[in-house]
Amino acid sequence: MRRKLSSSAEEDNGLPEHPHAEYSNERRSFTSASDAWSAQEKSQHLAENSVLSVTLQSEEKMLENGGRHFSRLRSPWVISLPTILTTVLALAILLSITQSFTARQLDTKGCDMYYTRSMFFHFADFDTEHTRFASKYSLHLYREIGFDEDPKVKGVPVLFIPGNAGSYRQARSLASETVQQYYNHIQQNKDALKAGAMSIDFFSVDFNEDFTAFHGQTLLDQAEYLNDAVAYILSLYHDTRRSLRDPSLPDPSSVILIGHSMGGLAARTMLTMPNYQSNSINTIITISAPHARAPVSVDADLVHTYNKINDYWRQAYLQKWASDNPLWHVTLISIAGGSLDTVVPSDYASLSSLVPSADHIQTTWCLQLVRPIVKSIFDALDSHRPSQVKPRAERMRIFKKWFLTGMEKTVEKSVSRKEPSTLLTLEDHSNSVIPAGEALVLRNLGQRRKPLARLLPIPPQGTPGHKKFTFLSNQPIKEDVIENSLEVLLCSVFPVQAGHTAALFSMNIDLAEETTGSIRLACKNAAADVVPLPASTRTSVHAYDKVPYFSYLEYNLGDLGEYQFVAVVDRVNKPTSSWAIAQFDDENESILNLRSSLQHLLIFGMHIRLPADRPLVTEIRVPALHSSLLAFRLSLGKQTCEDDLELFTPLLRQYLAEPHESRFFVNVKEANISFHGIAPFMPPPLNNYAMDNGVALQFWTDPTCNSSINVSLKVDVAGSLGKLVMRYRTVFAAFPLLVVAMVLRKQFKLYDETGIFLTFSEAMDICLQSSLPILLLALTVLASSSTMMSSGSRQTSFSLFGRGGNSTASAIDFTTNDLLLGSQDSIFWFLIPLCGLLSTGVCVLLHYAALIITYTFYITCALLPAKESVTKAVDPRRGPTTAFGAASPRRRIITAIILLFLVSTIIPYQFAYLVACIIQLATCIRSIRVANETQSEAHYNLYNYVHSVLVLMLCVLPINIPVLVVWVHNLAVHWLTPFSSHHNVLSVLPFILLVETLTCGKMIPRVTSRGEKNFRLRYITNALFSFLAVYAAVYGVSYAYRLHHLVNLVSAWLVALHFSGSGFSLAGFGRMLEGKSGMGDFKKRP
Repeated sequence: MRRKLSSSAEEDNGLPEHPHAEYSNERRSFTSASDAWSAQEKSQHLAENSVLSVTLQSEEKMLENGGRHFSRLRSPWVISLPTILTTVLALAILLSITQSFTARQLDTKGCDMYYTRSMFFHFADFDTEHTRFASKYSLHLYREIGFDEDPKVKGVPVLFIPGNAGSYRQARSLASETVQQYYNHIQQNKDALKAGAMSIDFFSVDFNEDFTAFHGQTLLDQAEYLNDAVAYILSLYHDTRRSLRDPSLPDPSSVILIGHSMGGLAARTMLTMPNYQSNSINTIITISAPHARAPVSVDADLVHTYNKINDYWRQAYLQKWASDNPLWHVTLISIAGGSLDTVVPSDYASLSSLVPSADHIQTTWCLQLVRPIVKSIFDALDSHRPSQVKPRAERMRIFKKWFLTGMEKTVEKSVSRKEPSTLLTLEDHSNSVIPAGEALVLRNLGQRRKPLARLLPIPPQGTPGHKKFTFLSNQPIKEDVIENSLEVLLCSVFPVQAGHTAALFSMNIDLAEETTGSIRLACKNAAADVVPLPASTRTSVHAYDKVPYFSYLEYNLGDLGEYQFVAVVDRVNKPTSSWAIAQFDDENESILNLRSSLQHLLIFGMHIRLPADRPLVTEIRVPALHSSLLAFRLSLGKQTCEDDLELFTPLLRQYLAEPHESRFFVNVKEANISFHGIAPFMPPPLNNYAMDNGVALQFWTDPTCNSSINVSLKVDVAGSLGKLVMRYRTVFAAFPLLVVAMVLRKQFKLYDETGIFLTFSEAMDICLQSSLPILLLALTVLASSSTMMSSGSRQTSFSLFGRGGNSTASAIDFTTNDLLLGSQDSIFWFLIPLCGLLSTGVCVLLHYAALIITYTFYITCALLPAKESVTKAVDPRRGPTTAFGAASPRRRIITAIILLFLVSTIIPYQFAYLVACIIQLATCIRSIRVANETQSEAHYNLYNYVHSVLVLMLCVLPINIPVLVVWVHNLAVHWLTPFSSHHNVLSVLPFILLVETLTCGKMIPRVTSRGEKNFRLRYITNALFSFLAVYAAVYGVSYAYRLHHLVNLVSAWLVALHFSGSGFSLAGFGRMLEGKSGMGDFKKRP
């Protein structure tokens, strides 16, 4: 049978122009919309229009055969074998990634819960006279029951800022610890009080659990309110009726800020707001705050706000002179939660592009984190200054002391700022001096029951080998403990200078036993530089075990330039099992630089044998390992040593120099190695230090065992899969749109060629065999080429904290990692095909989820008493007619106008988009009902079309939901002020027009190849869907909000195609709304 279609009416009905084309012969058979036609009516119709040339026998045969096969071939549930295999493979990989994320490469939780007896005072007078947000937000003052229950201020102001959906009550642990520390320790410490420490007034802001991470304007509103709150807090100290502060002290002029999660970003935003009071903020401590980039990119205001804030901070610290830097007085500390934080990737907490492990919620109450934060704040206080804190440089030294391990190169040694306090007297010509090059090993400290001193001569400056001093002991070294202790002293021959007498020293250790010849040494106690290390013994399990820690000291020769000896003094007065090891190591022997490439490490791993005569500390640096997407498994051979002679078991520190990250493993046999180094989508750092140095593995092993140890490192493929979750979870807001756009492109292409609008499953099957692999391959090549180009043009820069020097930081493109999957490592080329595969599986699941919902409602409605019936009579000139029950044109126009008016005034356009999705779902339900009852090819075309549009809209829905959640939350807290953004009618008008058009049952007209105009229209449709697919892959993750506008543009084009079928006239527009044009005419409701 052969048909030839030429009339415009038939084209509008979507009938095939060449039904016996190759594709149609293989996959389709056609039937008339009704069996009611007689042979005579058909012959007459063919004669009148001179269009169809076919015999009645052929037509009747087609009706009989086509009816049997039609439901099978046109069923939207049919799925091909390639699609099944692709979906199953995608689900298997997703399951593996989920299992890896939840069960592999996990840090153990070691936080202790903090318990408080809290009470909060609400400042009701902080009202609309002070801030325009008084009806939405509120300010509270924390007090501890049993310690301080007075609402009057009396100390140093500290303000806690909660994060996304956070509560002001999250400040309880931090605030309670400040009370405990002050009343139990600081108040009895005269030296601390003299240095400026005093009580703390802990304020907290109630943001009504706002969703700051989803909405940029909410972030700006919070920052404005916080500046108003700071001004109000400072005013309390000027009011004698509300302040009990010592009048001899200056009133505070600044407030210390502590921000959790998005509260940390709100704190940084405050300094960019117009209502910021100069110098009112000088110390900001953030906990798990996403500084580097927005957690999600679904809101344009949020992305723009991030860019504005980060640009402001970068430009401020790039100033050559401090006087030109508006942030010269500000110290910013960022504390990450580690791999247990599954809310904010710890990579985002890095400040490397701005300024040179607990889970996300635990960071607000974890005792092991809360206590150092509080102690560092007390150490930084200086109530004698209006700023209430010490100078900036001194604050940085204090924060480095509390938040870093003490082994970082940026940490200054405290002993250099002290004066000699101990006079050590030893016998002359005694055996207390250890020969150069030998190690000092002390076992069973206190065995002699009297003080014992050993001296290690310090090599002269310039000694070959870059010597360094290392010391390790399981005995605590404390500066304020005199008796029954172990001391490490840095000594010079006394007198150091003319005029020095023994009376200048606070401690005199005389070990000469009244002999005539003696050596007198002026010494400084090194206890302030002691680094506490987790104890590593046969019974050790975790680094946070509640056991006494090891004491570790490390000095370079440059730190010891003014001294001649290092003295280790055993003053333990009873026998113990304690021990101590001290030696000067050759740095060239203790540091191993592994120059293997990343590819070599991934294939062959790392295998190193530590020699038997190794130093106390051995460090293996692996510059190739800097990506946070990789996880490794480390194995350490057994340390052969007799049990009664072994001092300690191997201890491992895995660390990154930039950003500062350290993890410890005790009693090491095997360890999971993962880190937060170079992460996807992160802005490039102002220096390449992190990429050049990579991860380092630092081993403390017992040098007395005299046995070699094998070290092996292999990639953990299964564990690495879980690292994709935190870095690429937002991919599913963009890449599925790539797949759906390519499917729609194929559907429209074949529809224009054959008149058949394929089901989503059939189009997906074709795309999987042609266009999708080609597109993913092209994107992979694009990613690889951009990676090679960027690696060849890496810029050098300087540390942001430095002043002066040649800087190229202003030339750095901080958006270079916004493209595609945000990785500049060529080794991860496979991520684009992987994400394409996973997104394909997600789209198939979304397609069938939409089918299940549609058919569930369809079956439910079919079981109800019928109010409408489908007319089987078909007008052959116009196609099948159905009683679809569409609303009247006037009602639809009024509804659309009201909805658009509300969008322009009250509701965000995201709400209108949700309504459009619901209406589109209803249209799908009605269209499948009509198609199943009429068994019409035209109605099946319409259903496939509206179903694909629904899938497209559902892909965009997750981008709009977060802002809608913010709006609903504002209504819940009775904040009725409209958004200052998201009221652009044009952002949703095409969606509304398209949905309203489809409610009429209007099938989009075909664009055939005849004529130059139609060819251009087909080209535009194809180009729009192709551009949407490519843009979703290239920029969709970093700028997800733009995808809504691109799909909005596509919807506008589809509406224009609908208009083109009516001649772009008002009459045509009216016919389209009434459903009188095309095959899918729907009658008005009675």
